[in-house]
Formats: sequence, structure tokens, C-alpha cells
Amino acid sequence: ICSFNLQLIRNFIELFYDVVSPYSWLGFEVMCRYRNVWNIDLKLRPAFLGGIMKGAGNSPKSPGLVPNKFLYMTKDLNRLAQYFNVPIQPPSDPFEAMFDKGSLAAMRFVTAVQERETGGDEQVECVSRELWRRIWSQDKDITKPESLTEAALKAGLSNRDIEEALALATSDKIKEKLKKATEEALGHGSFGFPVILCHVNGGKEMFFGSDRFELMAHCIGEKWLGPQPKEVSANL
Repeated sequence: ICSFNLQLIRNFIELFYDVVSPYSWLGFEVMCRYRNVWNIDLKLRPAFLGGIMKGAGNSPKSPGLVPNKFLYMTKDLNRLAQYFNVPIQPPSDPFEAMFDKGSLAAMRFVTAVQERETGGDEQVECVSRELWRRIWSQDKDITKPESLTEAALKAGLSNRDIEEALALATSDKIKEKLKKATEEALGHGSFGFPVILCHVNGGKEMFFGSDRFELMAHCIGEKWLGPQPKEVSANL
């Protein structure tokens, strides 16, 4: 049940995402922008989209089987990139990037960055953003260790941090943590990403995609100020 009163206690929001998903990038940037605008605690939850699609019985290649849908999605992403001010530029071969190469190595790496004692969500945010830039803005690889290293360096991690994260990413501990996060998202009813889970007044509200922010704000007792709240607020 939605709560329409302003919360005295900060709302807790979990964002489940995968860097292979461009719509996750949009949701990620908006939630990061609103972290200090809304009365919320935001928890980043890296997970594996491939596991979600399989677990939910959702064919990942289905848009490609409907030509008109694929053409619409391409046009839609261009419009959304401008609206949200996120530099999305589809790779030359989206299907190869998303389905053939995938994001398992990348999401294990992101999970490892979060798991490290000196990591946490600040580093996870920066590394995730750089990985999105590689695949959805620069048409670069995100599967090889050298690719992950380059992204992490741009995100501000030290060589030592990166070496530790790369080693940790292949451990059973990280594999299990990523699997668990993916299973949790499935348990909340996920069939794709991003999934935003709002914990409100002892209950949970799940929102899928990057086009439900106004409704989400309504449910948690906040105001939707557009995709760039600081810019919008300055003009009010």
C-alpha cells in the first residue's frame, strides 16, 4: 500500500541492475541524482540480467524477433538519452554485446568491488558508470580483465584495488553473492532490469523500468522534479 505522507524515517530503496542494460543506466543515474534530493537511503544491488531472463522465462532476444519493436527501442533509447541526459549510443552490434558476450564477468567484478573493505557503494557507482560508458557509449568490451581494469582506473580505483577486485571476482564467494542478488530480484517479481524496490512503512513496492519515477515518488511521499532535479529546482 502506498503511503502519501512525508516520511519521518528515511525510505530504504534497493536498485537491482546490470550494466548490460541501457534502461538500467537511466534508472541508475536518476536514483543517484535523487539520493540527496529525496529522503532515502539508496542501496546499489548489482545482479545478473542473464539469470533474471532465464529464471523469469523471458526470452532475451525477443525484441529482435519483432522488427518493429527493435526499431522502436532504438529510437526510444535516443530520445531517452536526451531526456535523461545520459550519453547512450548503442554499440555497433547490440546483440553481440548483450547476448553473445554478456555481462557475467563485469557484474562479478562490480560485486567484488562492492565486497572489498575499501570498496562500498561509492566505488561501485563509479565503476558501474564507467562500464556502462564502455558498452553503451563507446562501443568497447566489458568482458576481458584489461577492459575491466581500464574502466576501474577511470573510476578512480588504484592498481592495487583493481588487482584485489579481479582476484576476488573469480572466487566462489562473489559468484554466490551475485547469484543470491539475482535470486532476490527474481523473488521480488523481477522479469528484467532495472528493478527498484522501495521499502515503505514495513512494506515493499517494486517498480520495473526507468519510466515509473513519478509514481514511485507518489508512493514514498516525495516529489518528482524531473530527470535532473537540481536543474529543475533552480528554475522553480
